[in-house]
Amino acid sequence: MDLQQLRDGIDDIDKEILRLFIQRMELCKGVADYKKEHNMPVFQGGREKQVIDRIKSLTGDKTLEAGTAALFTNIMDISKILQNRQLLSGGEPYIYTTPDFKNAQKIGCQGTSGANSETAARMIFGDKKPIFYKTFEDVFKAVQSGELDYGVLPVHNSTAGSVSSTYDLMNKYSVYIVRETIVEINHCLAAKADITVDSVEKVYSHPQAISQCCDFLTANGLKTAEYGNTATAAAMIAESDPEDRLAAICSVECAEQLGLNIIARDIADCSVNRTRFVCISRDMQVDFESDAISVMLTIPHTEGSLYRLLTKFYINGMNLLRIESRPIRDGSFDAVFYLDFSGRIDDPSVKALMNDLVENLEYFRFLGTYKSK
Repeated sequence: MDLQQLRDGIDDIDKEILRLFIQRMELCKGVADYKKEHNMPVFQGGREKQVIDRIKSLTGDKTLEAGTAALFTNIMDISKILQNRQLLSGGEPYIYTTPDFKNAQKIGCQGTSGANSETAARMIFGDKKPIFYKTFEDVFKAVQSGELDYGVLPVHNSTAGSVSSTYDLMNKYSVYIVRETIVEINHCLAAKADITVDSVEKVYSHPQAISQCCDFLTANGLKTAEYGNTATAAAMIAESDPEDRLAAICSVECAEQLGLNIIARDIADCSVNRTRFVCISRDMQVDFESDAISVMLTIPHTEGSLYRLLTKFYINGMNLLRIESRPIRDGSFDAVFYLDFSGRIDDPSVKALMNDLVENLEYFRFLGTYKSK
């Protein structure tokens, strides 16, 4: 046979595969109806293993066993999602409250006046003055305890990447993301004395800010020291002895507010430098415009587990906006994954996906929903 004849043969087989696939999905709908009537879960691990073992034994070619297992695993994943949609159809709608940013009384963020977190808080809450806390964890504690109505924290920078401590604390505390906002970051080098860049002895700032200005610092041979926050670093410099020739990386607004001398402007590695901040609440709250969802989960140490997870989003037509992994910190090498994806919480496909994840994963947690910027 020539190439075209071979391709025609493949096309004919593909049509038959498609016909059988549709026929199989129709039978799965019947299975979903039966499970719904008898209050049975969609996921039944023993049945899945039984099907895969049987398929492998029928393959008759060791080199194809992994491929047939992957093919039928995908088919069963699609089946489970369709069954979840059917089981959840006509169910009770979610009941939730909406964020009340206008009447919020107690808002918190880490740092001091002039911090980028304060800028983010103003973007959400207007002229309301935030309460400043020493650490990110203090903000989480205050939100979870009810001491604060809302907390505002950075999670990701366009240059330096994720703020890992915030992700770790999301795992530790029972709070929900209810809003996000983006702050344009404009770093400068500021000192108490009117000195030149080459005479600076040491530069203090938050590790993220230092990372974002790495090219400038390296080019000028500047020594650095980490500090809890860009604004608190600037405040420390404002109290320092001018003879020590110390400087801080902070925002222009912060430097001007503290009366520091700006000795270099626009020092970030990238001219477009933005940080994503999230607003957290103790209770689940859903804005009417929310179109993005954050979740946290673990996956089993089995072949193809990450692939299967990502396939679920593809099957449901959902765009993954971000995926991060962090160590669990329990002495193992296990990781917890943080995923942001597009979708509305009341969408049937989202409900089906989340139900599938709850049933199939050892650990799954909904972190919140918000309007994506």
